[in-house]
Amino acid sequence: MSQVIHIHPDAPPKPALGQPCNGCGVCCLAEPCPLGVVISRRRHGACAALRWSDAAQRYQCGVLVEPRAFLPSGLGWAAPLLARLARRWIAAGVGCDAAMDIDRA
Repeated sequence: MSQVIHIHPDAPPKPALGQPCNGCGVCCLAEPCPLGVVISRRRHGACAALRWSDAAQRYQCGVLVEPRAFLPSGLGWAAPLLARLARRWIAAGVGCDAAMDIDRA
């Protein structure tokens, strides 16, 4: 099965499986994680929380970098909890788990 995803031209190349995440965005552009499913309200396609950072020249999980933006008004106190949950669900710091081949034509 093939899928076309649109990757920012300045995004770093996808690391090998198990290597540290470098913000290539491939996994989140292909499909959202469990938390991304809730945020995006879909199970396929790019995660609505994915953000491109011009400063860092990489993709970042919006729930990690701006968790308040994904909470209803008045629930800002839950931002640290939401960010911690996102870190766990995306396995931040564990390594690349996107088992797909990329052809950046």
